[in-house]
Amino acid sequence: MAQCLAGWHAVRRFAVTPPPPDPASWPPVLLLKPLHSDEPLLEQALTTACTQDYPSLRIVCGVQDQADTAIAVVERLRTRFPNLTLVIDPTPHGPNPKIANLINMRAAIPPQADEIVVIADSDIHAAPDLLRRVVATLAQPGIGLVTTLYTGLPAHPGIVPRLGATAISHTFLPGALLARAMGRQDCLGATMAMRAETLSDIGGLPALSAHLADDNELGRLVLARGLSVALATTVPATTVAATTISELLSHELRWARTIRALVPAAFALSAIQHPIAWALLAFALSPSAATAALFALAWTTRALAARGIDRALSLPPATPALLSLRDLLSLALVPAAFAGSRVRWRGAKLSFPAR
Repeated sequence: MAQCLAGWHAVRRFAVTPPPPDPASWPPVLLLKPLHSDEPLLEQALTTACTQDYPSLRIVCGVQDQADTAIAVVERLRTRFPNLTLVIDPTPHGPNPKIANLINMRAAIPPQADEIVVIADSDIHAAPDLLRRVVATLAQPGIGLVTTLYTGLPAHPGIVPRLGATAISHTFLPGALLARAMGRQDCLGATMAMRAETLSDIGGLPALSAHLADDNELGRLVLARGLSVALATTVPATTVAATTISELLSHELRWARTIRALVPAAFALSAIQHPIAWALLAFALSPSAATAALFALAWTTRALAARGIDRALSLPPATPALLSLRDLLSLALVPAAFAGSRVRWRGAKLSFPAR
């Protein structure tokens, strides 16, 4: 519960952090968007990329299948946004299909001098000034890589997508800020920005092709060169597309097994992030007024923190009634992550540990 309150405080502080000053000039940006199928809210998410308030921007979308249903979405957008390019290339490059797609996209686009390369997931919904804030952060001394936090955006009405969204907004996001407060500089893969020179120095995108946790490897390579990984002062949203519990848990199990493969001990200890589940377990094993009060206190703490995070980030209010189920599901994912090494990612079956 103390960690829960500390996370709320960290989000409140982050929400009022002033952005860095604008750089003397705005370098050109190449925004890479790897796609796979016409996922829910795809056109809405891509539109937020195409309407960025940035003076020199090229946007490249990539697919690996001529029959990919995302192509129709991109073609519609290209009639409105001439700076949008589509690359269709099935060439494989290692076990990570996202990096293979990015390698093909990057190879098809002529580089520009002093270019900033930004890699953003297809389901990211960004504010119009996201790129300006990312580039301004990257312009600060000693920064080699910029990433962003993100919240969850339900793609459909109903309990399941709200469960997914609250896990992102009220557990992942404050947890990521607390990790940074304790000295970690994790690269969060939803948005990653670096100078083209830095990307070249670490071996380019092929240096990531053998790693399923490509964001973690990118951060590690940048840190190894004496540069920092910074957070931009903007918080986009990511689509939560799941409509069934099994679909949601399959998606979250991939995240859990990714983290478990990288930091197994820390991941196991992350079970303390779910106080309602532990309080329910205490009550189930030893029903009493004391354990009932413990449950009420845990639930109230989580509910207050969730509402506080929503206010700090101007999010729609969370549904407190879902918090008990959310904590139980999240806690169950911890042992499930240790029970196997296979994950399903956008139609592909992959295995951990990765290199």
